Amino acid sequence: MSETRKLRAGVIGLGVGEKHIDGYTLDPRCEVVGICDIDADKLAEVSSRHAQIPTTQNPLDILSDPAIDVVSIASYDDAHRDQVVMAAENGKHIFVEKPLCLHDEEFADIAAALGARPELKLSSNLILRRCPRFVTLRERVRKGELGDVYYAEGDYNYGRMHKITEGWRGEVPFYSVAHGGAIHLIDLLMWITGDRVREVTAMGTNIATRGTAYRYNDTIAALLRFESGAVGKVTSNYSCMFPHFHNLTIYGTEATFVHNHNGGAALYQSRDPDVTPAAVTDAYPGAAKGDMIPQFVASILDGGEPEVTKQEVFDAMAVSLAIEQSNQLNKPVEVCYR
Repeated sequence: MSETRKLRAGVIGLGVGEKHIDGYTLDPRCEVVGICDIDADKLAEVSSRHAQIPTTQNPLDILSDPAIDVVSIASYDDAHRDQVVMAAENGKHIFVEKPLCLHDEEFADIAAALGARPELKLSSNLILRRCPRFVTLRERVRKGELGDVYYAEGDYNYGRMHKITEGWRGEVPFYSVAHGGAIHLIDLLMWITGDRVREVTAMGTNIATRGTAYRYNDTIAALLRFESGAVGKVTSNYSCMFPHFHNLTIYGTEATFVHNHNGGAALYQSRDPDVTPAAVTDAYPGAAKGDMIPQFVASILDGGEPEVTKQEVFDAMAVSLAIEQSNQLNKPVEVCYR
């Protein structure tokens, strides 16, 4: 790419994808040259706010356009595999909303396509890494302030049941609350601790959505065994009678970090109930959906790795796929990393 030519971006899917448009425009070296949504009404609505950007209802127009250098994929989950593979085959850098894919065979296809084009950058919008509260926690863990981490747990409390009983999530051939929700906490736990998950044991339920049009688990829980020997737990609870929130607790031999809806966040450094824990006041959530895009653009133009690397996207996906497999097989499953 010449020094004068701008990086040209296309965005597919204009729900959260509209935030991607804003993210690309924050870097003056980048311009959005195409936006797409299969829903004509959604496309017209978003286009009314971005009238200068050409529009299409056909994702192939974005994926096959040789003038487009980078594509954001924010379409429905069941379209991600085909769109990621096509983008890679057409030499485009890829920023994809979670999940990367839905099934093991799709994961293999994506890994093969990207393996054939190692020069391409891929990242995903695992936005909890941008939360100031969790950034500070990671620094504390890496400095050893919590001692050795031996147990960690995270809960993705979605609190928006109508989105699975009324929206597209209940209409696609398969929807996974692990891939759509728990994957944020999976990535967060591995990113904070620097430890990969070796084995999972999972189970799910659809009690809360029985009698609705939604056909899949609305809640899933998984026990994790990390490579270090530490253990953990993640849940994804889409039907909870509870506001949207990400509970997180990290237990170390020297301190425990607690982040919950009622009590805010605190760092416990004593077992004595009379000792007041240290308040944690870093912002939460403190990040917007398009915040990771500028750094992704910089990684393409300036070199270096994206904030969430391709390998880290793959690692979180591998754990989430193992969770779904364990739930289906009703037994522990080893994580198959790629």
